[in-house]
Amino acid sequence: MSSALRFLIVDDFSTMRRIVRNLLKESGFSDADEAEDGVVALHKLRNSKFDFVVTDINMPNMNGFQLLAEVKSDEKLKHLPVLMVTAEARKEDIVAAAQAGAAGYIVKPFTKATLEEKVNLIIKKQGL
Repeated sequence: MSSALRFLIVDDFSTMRRIVRNLLKESGFSDADEAEDGVVALHKLRNSKFDFVVTDINMPNMNGFQLLAEVKSDEKLKHLPVLMVTAEARKEDIVAAAQAGAAGYIVKPFTKATLEEKVNLIIKKQGL
């Protein structure tokens, strides 16, 4: 059942992590953990089981694109869907995210409906 999926929310801004976590919870996904950057996220992904990654792009230490590249190059992690979240709707970023293997892309600010629709679409596409 999809509501049992475990999410990792990656954002350097704690308020944004909390917002995403609450929106996921309202959408029926209550199992989520958080990481403040790609370095922490990668450590958590390699040491725990997750089903879905929601990551910001602009972060210190390791940004969302670097995290995506690490996830997609890791045999144990490359199956994970990664939803990119950013404040900038630059066409080249959207294209780069898709080419790097991102499952989807959302621009901030977004609504619960947008997040829910995107997550459910990815879950359906991935057969989770």
